[in-house]
Amino acid sequence: MRKYIAKRLGYAALTFFCVVTVVFFMVRLAPGGPFDSMRRLPPEVEANLQAAYGLDKPLIVQYATYLSNLAHGDLGPSFKQKDFTVGELVSRGLPISVALGAMALALALAIGLAVGLAAGLTPGSLLDAVLMGLSNLNIAIPAIVVAPIMVLVFAVFLSWFPAGGADSAWHFVLPTIALALPYSAAIARLTRSSVAESRFEPHMATAVSKGLPRRRIVVRHLMPIAIIPVLSYLGPAVAGLLTGSVVVEQVFDLPGIGRYFVQGAMNRDYTLVMGVVIVYSGAILIFNLLVDLAYAAIDPRIRFD
Repeated sequence: MRKYIAKRLGYAALTFFCVVTVVFFMVRLAPGGPFDSMRRLPPEVEANLQAAYGLDKPLIVQYATYLSNLAHGDLGPSFKQKDFTVGELVSRGLPISVALGAMALALALAIGLAVGLAAGLTPGSLLDAVLMGLSNLNIAIPAIVVAPIMVLVFAVFLSWFPAGGADSAWHFVLPTIALALPYSAAIARLTRSSVAESRFEPHMATAVSKGLPRRRIVVRHLMPIAIIPVLSYLGPAVAGLLTGSVVVEQVFDLPGIGRYFVQGAMNRDYTLVMGVVIVYSGAILIFNLLVDLAYAAIDPRIRFD
C-alpha cells in the first residue's frame, strides 16, 4: 500500500507540474495584458508597471521566478486588486467554494444513491422508468440553464429564497441544488445499473438463503459492491463540481474562488488565474487519490501492490 501511495503521489506531482506549466504559458500567450484596460497610460508609466510585476523580463525567466515563488508558497500579487495578494483572495473565497461543493456533493450522493437503489431493486418496473426518466432529464439540463430558472422561479416569483449573496445558510440552498442535480442523476444511473447486476452475485444468493433481513442484505451485502462504480465517478464528479461552481457562483453572486477565476480571466490577471487553477488542480488530484484508496476500504477483494 505504501509503495502504491508513493507512486500515485509521484504521478500527482508530475501532473500538477504539467498543469502549472501549461496554464502559465497559455494565460500569457493570450491576446491582451493586465494593463490594457487602463486608458491612455503614458509609455513610461506602463513600462514602470511592467517592471514592477516582472513582466518586462523574458517569458522563461518569468516562468522560473513563478515556480521558485510557488515552491515557497507565494502565489504572487494580484495585478488588478492591488491591495490584495492572490493568497489572500484565495483564502477569502475558498471557504465559500468548499462549502458549496461539499453541500452539493452530499446532496448529489444522497439523492443519487436513494434513487438508484430504489430503481435498481425493481428493474423494469414503472418506478424504475419514472426515476430513470427524471435522471435523464437532470443530466440533459446543465447548471448554467437550471440556475437562472431557479432564480427566476424561487427567488423572483415566489420569493422563497434570496437571489444571491452569501449572508446566511438560505443563500446556499438554490446554488447547492442547481449544482447537485446533474451529478445526482449520474450517480443514480450508475447505482441503478450496479444494484441491478449485483443482485445476482453468489454472495447475495447465500445471504438470501440464510434468511437474513432484507435491510441487512441491502446495506451489508449489496451496497458495498454496488457503490464501487460510484466511487470511480466521484473523482471526475468533484472536478465537475469545482469547475461547475464557477458558473453557479456567478449566477448567484457568491464570492467564491470560481468568481475570482472569471474576474481574473476577463482582466488578464495572470497570477489570480494561476492561483485558482493551482487550488482546483491540487484538490482534484488529492480527491482522486482518496477515492482510489477508498476502494480497498469498501471492497476487500481489491488490493494494491
